[in-house]
Amino acid sequence: MTRLLLTGANGQLGFELKRALAPLGEVIACTRQQMDLAQERGILDTLNTVRPDIIINPAAYTAVDQAENEPEQAQAINHHALAIMANWAAKHKVRLVHYSTDYVFDGSKNTAYTEDDPANPQSVYGLSKWLGEEAIRAAHPQHLILRTSWVFGAHGNNFLKTILRLAQQRDSLSVVADQIGSPTSAALIADVSAEIIRNHLLNSSTAYGTYHLTAQGTSSWYHYAQYVVSQAIAKGFALQLSANAIQPIPSAQYPLPAKRPNNSQLNCSKLIKQFSMELPAWQRGVEQVLDQLRTVDDGKTDR
Repeated sequence: MTRLLLTGANGQLGFELKRALAPLGEVIACTRQQMDLAQERGILDTLNTVRPDIIINPAAYTAVDQAENEPEQAQAINHHALAIMANWAAKHKVRLVHYSTDYVFDGSKNTAYTEDDPANPQSVYGLSKWLGEEAIRAAHPQHLILRTSWVFGAHGNNFLKTILRLAQQRDSLSVVADQIGSPTSAALIADVSAEIIRNHLLNSSTAYGTYHLTAQGTSSWYHYAQYVVSQAIAKGFALQLSANAIQPIPSAQYPLPAKRPNNSQLNCSKLIKQFSMELPAWQRGVEQVLDQLRTVDDGKTDR
């Protein structure tokens, strides 16, 4: 039976991957406590004990603003850990799947970024993720790097759930309107990953490399927030905030320690063509997650 080592099992993407990968073999799902990517010895001990056929690594240091004050920690988890895993994987002829981010780009391009566009990260987090990618490419040709953006899900912390929480507490809200991207559900990323692994990586695929994976269509954070609130109200969530009470503001009015890309659009044509994929509109993922959250909320009420 194929053995799949999954890192970051309690993260929002790891949570969905654990579900999606289950039919493919034996999934050894490790939390941060079980496999601390900041500790080289712990990484190697886990790899040598599990002896996986495939490593799937969604684990990352994702505190984007905090990374500005903790560059060593971000580099340890997002860069150096990847070098360790990639070198081990190359030595043992094990395939490696890793997840990266739109933050490797500076966001100044007017159209969606392709895999061949030059990286120019503007934050400590973005740089650490880029160096992690480079470490994989330098060490191990049998890798798959999937770049994504604006990830959300029913599990974990994310923008969608923050907007829902604030909409229950406030009757007005201001949201940045001059940054654009593609909100992408963790479930979509997990399902596409599982399909690629099943149909390609498990069959000695040569389709390795870097690919962009997001839901289709684009939005600003402002329009994304409006859509979340309008759909939540339609689905019966009790909110104080209406979609019309959300106000657009420029990024300059909401300064943060780490610079965000103004354009986070990722062109997914390479993945769609290579793996014969159809990717849904981002709105579909929002609706599915709201349905999940509503079900959970109803369950609490019933008890």
